[in-house]
Amino acid sequence: MSYRTLSQYLEQQQGNLTPALADVIETIANTCKTIDLALQKGALAGVLGSAELENVQGETQKKLDVISNDYLIDALKAHKNVGGLASEELDDFTPAQDNGEYLVLFDPLDGSSNIDINMCVGTIFSILPAKNSVTQAEDFFQAGTQQVAAGYVLYGPSTMMALTVGAGTDFFTFDPETQQFLLTSENIQVAADTQEYAINASNQRHWEAPIKRYIEELQAGKTSVREKDFNMRWVACMVGDIHRILCRSGIFLYPYDTKDPKKAGRLRLMYEANPMSMLMEQAGGASTTGRVRIMDIQPTELHQRVPVIIGSKNEVELATRYHH
Repeated sequence: MSYRTLSQYLEQQQGNLTPALADVIETIANTCKTIDLALQKGALAGVLGSAELENVQGETQKKLDVISNDYLIDALKAHKNVGGLASEELDDFTPAQDNGEYLVLFDPLDGSSNIDINMCVGTIFSILPAKNSVTQAEDFFQAGTQQVAAGYVLYGPSTMMALTVGAGTDFFTFDPETQQFLLTSENIQVAADTQEYAINASNQRHWEAPIKRYIEELQAGKTSVREKDFNMRWVACMVGDIHRILCRSGIFLYPYDTKDPKKAGRLRLMYEANPMSMLMEQAGGASTTGRVRIMDIQPTELHQRVPVIIGSKNEVELATRYHH
């Protein structure tokens, strides 16, 4: 069977795509190949374990967090079409080229707690139009609806990329022989109904009443108002959980909780919630905070956090309705 390469796909794609945007996407994909190689070597390359540093979020960084971040910054900062970039790992944005047409935001290695146990991790990216010839911090404060492309690369048994440029969500599989990302699934569609959910149940005591109600009904299964049994799945890597939902439906929740009142939610709006919301909505799913559509939120800071409820449309709508 003959598969289209990422380059061939981008040449034919519609949506928001321009030659400049296609080139930025290819640069991200090529950099992720380098990250993938470092992950595959693992302990052989001395890249496992802690870097003994903390990122802006106050989280201890793994060596591969730092390495992946450096790879992406080096590649994108030098790109002629990138005006600026922002990483979940850094305090401030990084200026790039004057008159660059796009801004790139990324989580270089989502789920990095999985690295040392050889489980799935991923890279998430979001691309926005640049607002000025010389990028300023406030230029990144655009609602998710302004994204021109979003995607992730999942480093797993096979390395895969999910991508949208506003005309559906598609999957690519990395072929280690040809070193190419090949289009393997087009126009992904997430079923509106599901029997799978993903949530960090250890935070249950901190949840608000609507989420407690929703999860209790799922757990009660056939004996509850839902009249069907549900299975729980939790990968501790948002990329892995969202990929599963895109493949076979489901709902992922990281809701608001009272564990840390200073944080409105756990996940970062611009590095995680917005790009995953664009991918999900383009696949027929939905994404809210429990109260508002995530992609309608106007960001006010670079590392803003939000609650996330994302996945199969009917389940997301029900959980949101309970909040109202």
